[in-house]
Amino acid sequence: THRPLSVTPKMADLLGSILSSMEKPPSLGDQETRRKAREQAARLKKLQEQDKQQKVEFRKRMEKEVSDFIQDSGQTKKKFQPMNKIERSILHDVVEVAGLTSFSFGEDDDCRYVMIFKKEFAPSDEELDSYRRGEEWDPQKAEEKRKLKELAQRQEEEAAQQGPVVVSPASDYKDKYSHLIGKGAAKDAAHMLQANKTYGCGEATMGTGEGSGEEHRMERRGSHGTGLLGLPIPTFAPVPVANKRDTRSIEEAMNEIRAKKRLRQSREELPPTS
Repeated sequence: THRPLSVTPKMADLLGSILSSMEKPPSLGDQETRRKAREQAARLKKLQEQDKQQKVEFRKRMEKEVSDFIQDSGQTKKKFQPMNKIERSILHDVVEVAGLTSFSFGEDDDCRYVMIFKKEFAPSDEELDSYRRGEEWDPQKAEEKRKLKELAQRQEEEAAQQGPVVVSPASDYKDKYSHLIGKGAAKDAAHMLQANKTYGCGEATMGTGEGSGEEHRMERRGSHGTGLLGLPIPTFAPVPVANKRDTRSIEEAMNEIRAKKRLRQSREELPPTS
C-alpha cells in the first residue's frame, strides 16, 4: 500500500512560483507576429546584401574606367555622369588610390558630377571657377582675359608712379569774368588803407604788404595769400602800447563828452534855414 502524497503549504507556494515564472504557450496571434518579423528581417538582410553587391560592382566599373583614362595619353581630364552622394564618394576614393585629382561640380545634389584630372594637367583656379559657374572652359578666352588683367594692372602701377594728374583750366578766370569785375581786379587795383592809431589800430596794408617804413611797425607779409577774385587778404601789423593808451584824465574825458552833447543839442534846436 502507498501512502497518499501530502503537499505542505510551503511546497504549494514553491510550485506556484515556478509555474508563474514559466512562459505561457504562444497564442495564435503571437505566432503570426513572430512569423512576420522573421520575414521582414530576412528581406532586410537580402536588401543589404544586394546593396553591398551593387557597390562592389560599381567600384569595379569605376576602376576599369579610371584605368582606361590613365592609359589613354590623349585624355587629360574626364567628366562623369551625375551620381548620388555614395557613388561620388566611391569614385573619389578610386581616383585617390590611382594617384589622380578629382572635383565635384553642380548645384543640386542629384545633378552633381565628378571630373577627374591627371596630376600633370591639374586645373587652375580660373578653370575650376569656370566649372563651378556651370561654364565650359575655354583656354583661349582665359588667356585673353589674363592679358587684359595684366595690362590694366600695369597701367595702374604706371599711373601711381607718375603721381596725381594736374588739371589746368582752359582759360583764366580773370579774362572770363572781366565784364563783371573789370580788368583791374587784382594786385594793381589794391589800395592802401590807413588805420586810426588813436583807437589802438596799426596800419593795414593790402596788395604788396609794403608799409611806410616806420621803425615801430612790424608787418607780416605774404602770410594770408590772395582771396576771392584775386584780391590780396589784408594783413594787420601790431602797434606800440603807447598808441593804445588814452592819456586823458577822467574829468577831461567827461568834459569832452558833455561838450559834444551840448553841441549836438544846440544844432537840433536851431531853426531850419529857408
